[in-house]
Amino acid sequence: MKPRISVITLGVDSLERALVFYRDGLGWPTEGILGSDVEHGAVVFFDLQPALKLALFARRSLAHDAGLTAAGGPAEPVAATRCATECVLSHNVATRDEVDAVLAQACAAGARITQPPRDTFWGGYAGYFQDPDGHLWEVAWNPKWPLPAD
Repeated sequence: MKPRISVITLGVDSLERALVFYRDGLGWPTEGILGSDVEHGAVVFFDLQPALKLALFARRSLAHDAGLTAAGGPAEPVAATRCATECVLSHNVATRDEVDAVLAQACAAGARITQPPRDTFWGGYAGYFQDPDGHLWEVAWNPKWPLPAD
C-alpha cells in the first residue's frame, strides 16, 4: 500500500455547529453542507492543501457508513480525554506570532484552549485547542520545518 492520505474525516455531534466553527470562526472556505438529500449522506468538505481535504460527518452517519454502532449520550470525562489524545491534528504556521493569533481565533470561535502557547522541548512554540466536538488540534511553529510559500 502506498502511503497517501487524501481526506481526514472528523465525526461531529452537530454538522451545523461544526460548519459554523470551521467556516465562520476559523474562516475556512467551503461549499457548506452537501448530500443532505441522502440519508446519512450529509458532509462538509474543506480544502486544506493540494490533494488533502478535511471532511465533517455526523458521528451517527459515520458509524452507519463504517458499519459500527454509534455511542449514545455524553462521554465520560476519562473517555473523552482518552479519545481526544488518540489523534491530534497539527496546524503548522510560519512564525511564533501566528501560533498566538491562530489560538486566539480558535478561542473566539468557541474552541477550548487546553494548553496555552509555550516554548517546546524540541525548539519550537506550540499550543493546543479542542474544537466544539472535542477534537484536539495543535498549533505549532517549528523553526526546523520551514513552510512552503502559499
